[in-house]
Amino acid sequence: MNATRLAIPDVILFEPKVFGDDRGFFFESFNQKQFEAAVGRSVSFVQDNHSRSARNVLRGLHYQIQQPQGKLVRVSQGEVFDVAVDLRRYSPTFGHWVGEILSAENKKQLWVPEGFGHGFVVLSDTAEFLYKTTDYYAPEHERSIMWNDSTLGVKWPIQDDPILSAKDAKAVAFTQAEVFE
Repeated sequence: MNATRLAIPDVILFEPKVFGDDRGFFFESFNQKQFEAAVGRSVSFVQDNHSRSARNVLRGLHYQIQQPQGKLVRVSQGEVFDVAVDLRRYSPTFGHWVGEILSAENKKQLWVPEGFGHGFVVLSDTAEFLYKTTDYYAPEHERSIMWNDSTLGVKWPIQDDPILSAKDAKAVAFTQAEVFE
């Protein structure tokens, strides 16, 4: 598995070695030893999540202010544009974002560590999104930053307004968001 640190070095793109022939393909989607070597620390995952969304659905930008979750994300069907935003005030990349296309075809995975906001928009007709988390979902600690916040300036590759949940439609501006101190 190839691991590449992105413009925000704590966010890591994982690209598996895929073995294929006329029968199909095989790849190792997770290896604890290789993952921890790339991340540089011990990581325990406690929950796996799976969502399905239609084209132009945008989920995010989400995070938990307490019980922060690191997420290892991938797409098993379809294609998304996935975004991580650094919400650690002490970080030199505070308020910066990185984005990657994740798809069933490219089989790439993104490590979004604790202290980051996370979101994605579906680019295909549908997409199935899988992710491992380092802490449990805690709705009382969940926060959401506006997907189109002008301070962050995320360049979402969409033409129309996205389809949002009621919660995401009420998200706060980055300048008003609780962040990690």
